[in-house]
Amino acid sequence: MTGYAHGGGCACKIPPGELEDVVRGLVGQPGADVLVGLDSGDDAAAVLVREDLAVLSTADFFTPVVDDAFDWGRIAAANALSDIYAMGGRPIMAVNLVGWPRGELSPELMAEVLRGGLSVASEAGCPVIGGHSIDDPEPKYGMAVTGVAHPDRLLRNDAAKPGLPITLTKPIGVGLLNNRHKQTGEVFPEAVATMASLNRDASQDAVVAGLRAVTDVTGFGLLGHLYKMCRASGVGAVIDLKAVPLLEGARQALRDGFVSGGTRRNLDWVRPHVRAASGVSEDDLLLLADAQTSGGLLVVGELPGHPVVGHTTVGEGIEVR
Repeated sequence: MTGYAHGGGCACKIPPGELEDVVRGLVGQPGADVLVGLDSGDDAAAVLVREDLAVLSTADFFTPVVDDAFDWGRIAAANALSDIYAMGGRPIMAVNLVGWPRGELSPELMAEVLRGGLSVASEAGCPVIGGHSIDDPEPKYGMAVTGVAHPDRLLRNDAAKPGLPITLTKPIGVGLLNNRHKQTGEVFPEAVATMASLNRDASQDAVVAGLRAVTDVTGFGLLGHLYKMCRASGVGAVIDLKAVPLLEGARQALRDGFVSGGTRRNLDWVRPHVRAASGVSEDDLLLLADAQTSGGLLVVGELPGHPVVGHTTVGEGIEVR
């Protein structure tokens, strides 16, 4: 599957700096009921429909990240649902988004992708009701997801305060392992299991704990998504490199050169806002910028059972120690 795509997973995103240039002049449709719009580049849109109910909306799709069609479907669905969880919401409905090279790949293979997506959506308790498909030179799959949340308990990327711990709920390194998989065919079951797992429980724990600032870590890497949160919130951050959890084999894949172009673009974009302490290497920064697919939640606050990887600060920028 990965051989039919120029990139894989969230590493095929348009680079963050280029994307921001494109949307800079777009303000969307403002309104009193828009709780979360384009301003902070958050994970999903939120609209107030009742004083105790906000409706969330998001869409996410990408090219194959693994060669197994069923696993690709699982990963893409978990990734799309993650945007709702990153807002503290509960997904209530999804529709499939499919691009398929009909002359190259069989309809039976497409059915496997959809079956994988349905399996994860079912685990999330989210009905999948139809969708849209096109004939496309590259295979693409994802979902548009609708969710709900209480407007007073939304998790946002512009709500971080200084002096608080930063928690990461999944290990990083899937971009490196996915790139190795694409080029060599090696399979990394731990990476697949991580990408296909839902962020539901961590999201619910954050809401119950009264936390407010959360985003998920996907194509822009840990540094990129942390920078977006810090910028939106007007805070800085410190990352403890040794505390960041890594998937087995990720650092070896880095040493062997399996770094995607998306990861390098991520680091180029965020580098002006990062201060690296003595002993932090270029490889360390590339690892922190690794383009994740269906990564974990980056939470300002402490969640039991997950590692604290740094803390927020007064000021601007990110220091890596």
